[in-house]
Amino acid sequence: MTPAQERIHRAALQLFAEKGDTRVTVSELAQAAGIARGTIYNNLESTETLFESVATQLTAEMHRRVTASSIDIADPVLRMACGLRFFVRRAHEEPHWGRFLTRFAFSNASLKAMWSGPPTSDVMAAMAQGRYAIRPEQVVSAIALLAGSGLAAMLLVQDGHRTWRDAGSDAAELVLRALGIPPDEARRLATVELPPLQPAPLD
Repeated sequence: MTPAQERIHRAALQLFAEKGDTRVTVSELAQAAGIARGTIYNNLESTETLFESVATQLTAEMHRRVTASSIDIADPVLRMACGLRFFVRRAHEEPHWGRFLTRFAFSNASLKAMWSGPPTSDVMAAMAQGRYAIRPEQVVSAIALLAGSGLAAMLLVQDGHRTWRDAGSDAAELVLRALGIPPDEARRLATVELPPLQPAPLD
């Protein structure tokens, strides 16, 4: 994307998160982005497809960042726990990003896909090691549990009930325990020092 398109996407993300609506006007975009309406027209094909474009880009970008940040984590159980906590921490650090997810993650196909890919691979790898006490047909439910717990933790942070550290670690610990990890090990894995979330690698 061009710098102008990135600016438009950031403004759109903020508007979608604040309004709770998937529609925005050119005037709203121009005001939020601090650019002229003509710049919007020159860099945006249609406001009708903007929401889907933002959702798709957000999903792909977070996948790349989590993967890059977890490259040195060999244990798939720890990798999944850290992945969940990356989401909760980012929701704290970037409130509009987090609010966008909690508003739309269960209603948009592109955002639902955020919980497939690396999380599913980590669950399958842990199952192959005999770490999780779930049946193969329960993998989809395990991913739903992970997604729901992650989004609920983000809401706890957004509403001021928990810090991102506590909410993220508690969610990771409880998910791991539900999947069959012993309590002490689940707590240890859920509270390891969380590495920085790396930038998305360039394509």
